[in-house]
Amino acid sequence: MQSCYDRYTRLKFDRPHPRVLRITLSSPLKMGAMDATMHREVSEIWKDVDADPSVSAIIVTGEGRNFSAGGDLNHERKVCDDYAQRMEAMREARNLVNGMINCSKPIVTAARGWAVGAGLALLILADVSIASKDAKFSDGHLKIGIASGDHATIIWPLLCGMAKAKYYLMTADTFTGEEADRMNLISMSLDDAEVEQKAIDIASKFADGPPGALRWTKHALNSWLRQAGPIFDASLALEFIGMAGPEGKEGMDAFLQKRPPKFDQDFSI
Repeated sequence: MQSCYDRYTRLKFDRPHPRVLRITLSSPLKMGAMDATMHREVSEIWKDVDADPSVSAIIVTGEGRNFSAGGDLNHERKVCDDYAQRMEAMREARNLVNGMINCSKPIVTAARGWAVGAGLALLILADVSIASKDAKFSDGHLKIGIASGDHATIIWPLLCGMAKAKYYLMTADTFTGEEADRMNLISMSLDDAEVEQKAIDIASKFADGPPGALRWTKHALNSWLRQAGPIFDASLALEFIGMAGPEGKEGMDAFLQKRPPKFDQDFSI
């Protein structure tokens, strides 16, 4: 394995095919939630993989029963009060999205269990996204009183249409992998036992295919996403502005204390 991967502590690496790098999200937190270290690592890995000549395709999967239940709210609550940490988290969120879009190697994701927030971003920003039928997804931002930023506005309307995007992003409702498949938010849903092998099969097909043709096809298709870059930047800024505001702080406090939030003031634009 290339030494450039030695510095990662929350990501595990193996090779199910000689030219396929499988990245396993290995979190110390419940349900695969991302601590600050993992959030940084998933924002940085794409440049290392892109520069690795031994890799032709990538798989991202979760360790255990879940993909990733999103960010660690205990850390994110600290981010609300600390400007420097907030700007760093925003930079990482931006690098995660742009890193996956601009990585020249095809990316396949394999999700079982929960995928929320940044975990959901990793899942659906892939070139091919696979999930178990009974996987559970939620964008979740509105539940904690902040605007839906991260990946959502740059890709959801393109994948599933504006009507579904508005419904699930503005309600933060939970939905299954089968429902995500039906509304075209992911590439396919399968029985749980089939997900990992299907990801290996597809990534191996990419690795055995014409690398230049595959990478230029991905680059051309992702021009649709790069074209929406200003929308993404605006949504990300609004998300992190909200983190420092009363709704974000109240929403996170309520969630951590397992009580209903009290959004009793109007901060409308």
